[in-house]
Amino acid sequence: MDKTIYYIDNSHADAAQKLSCVMKHCLNSVHHPWEDLVFLCIGSDRITGDSLGPVCGQQLSHMTGPGCFVYGTLTEPVHALNLPETLTLILSRHPVSLLIAIDASLGAQHHLGFITAGTGPLLPGAGVRKNLPAVGDLFITGIVNQAGMFDRFLLQTTRLSTVISLASTITRGMLYTFAPLQKGRYLHAPFQQKSSKKSSVDPAMQDFTAFYVS
Repeated sequence: MDKTIYYIDNSHADAAQKLSCVMKHCLNSVHHPWEDLVFLCIGSDRITGDSLGPVCGQQLSHMTGPGCFVYGTLTEPVHALNLPETLTLILSRHPVSLLIAIDASLGAQHHLGFITAGTGPLLPGAGVRKNLPAVGDLFITGIVNQAGMFDRFLLQTTRLSTVISLASTITRGMLYTFAPLQKGRYLHAPFQQKSSKKSSVDPAMQDFTAFYVS
């Protein structure tokens, strides 16, 4: 399975399109069948730096259609206390699904404001040393602040503008990836798996990878 982590600079005007390109590429590494598309947006609305997931979930919840589901919004966040039971609920309701996990993260100073994406699960809360289950077939994170000795304090002092900007790009990236916009309405059109064979490296990703993988 492709373990490459892609870094997208959110300051670029075409960041959402680049995120969509990465996600379409990563979908080639998902070989199990899926019917439902599930976004699991992790975080707390009580801490600015940790609110990226709920903000994304709130935005996505207004744009979903048949076969697309969102867990984790500003009104009903999914966080450390209810994540295990939420995962159990998702497995029960959507046994044949593609699960995309979205969360905030901390990183190096030169990656502040970047979006990361890739294949496989993410470890929510790892940046603040929380022991939570790995989640997701694909993952997306927004680097909201610099990692350091006082990670919880850094999350609390994160700029709201950083969170909103990252969330907007992630939401638009998901719309570009999974559905067309027609007359202002979101129409859900999930990818259908065509082959279980691993594809070779997508030529369109070669230059992109060279710039955005670390």
